Amino acid sequence: MRRARGFTLVEVLVAIAIVALGMAAVLGALSSSANTVSYMKDRTLAEWVALNQIANTRLQIQQQQLPPTGNTTGEIDLAGRSWHWRQEVTQTQVQGMERIDVKVRPAEIKGDDDNGWFVTVTGIAGNAVAQPTGTTPVWGTGVPGNGPGEGGTGNGTNPTNGGNGAATPNTPGQPGNGATPTPAPNPTK
Repeated sequence: MRRARGFTLVEVLVAIAIVALGMAAVLGALSSSANTVSYMKDRTLAEWVALNQIANTRLQIQQQQLPPTGNTTGEIDLAGRSWHWRQEVTQTQVQGMERIDVKVRPAEIKGDDDNGWFVTVTGIAGNAVAQPTGTTPVWGTGVPGNGPGEGGTGNGTNPTNGGNGAATPNTPGQPGNGATPTPAPNPTK
């Protein structure tokens, strides 16, 4: 008599166990991915709340006034959810400029002043803005009007001074002032 070919019960049980372990790993990865997507959505919404609060603070400032320094808190609804925010306005080292830090978390998540926040967004408000003069400053040289497109090389140096990096005034007909340089005479002709 011949024996029928097929899988034994032990082989079938081992195969089912392997498939179950693989499916558990796949479901765990999917669950983790869904949690990450949900968290990133919450962080994005929290950042929008913080940016809106900074914009509101800037809009409430009267011309030539600064926001009052100190801490304020509040709650706002966005995207069907309540959000708790904390705003801290501090003086900066620049006269007429203040720093605005806004921390945001969902209202149902409890935390103290330092923990539990989803995002912290920083903005600047102030009245220390200069009037436009029409010149482009070259940062680091203090020479206005020597920027690209304004008769200069863009770095305040004249490339014909031996390349030592010293700032020298540009002269007409020399490179760096927008004029085409005059070619040197060719001694071989």
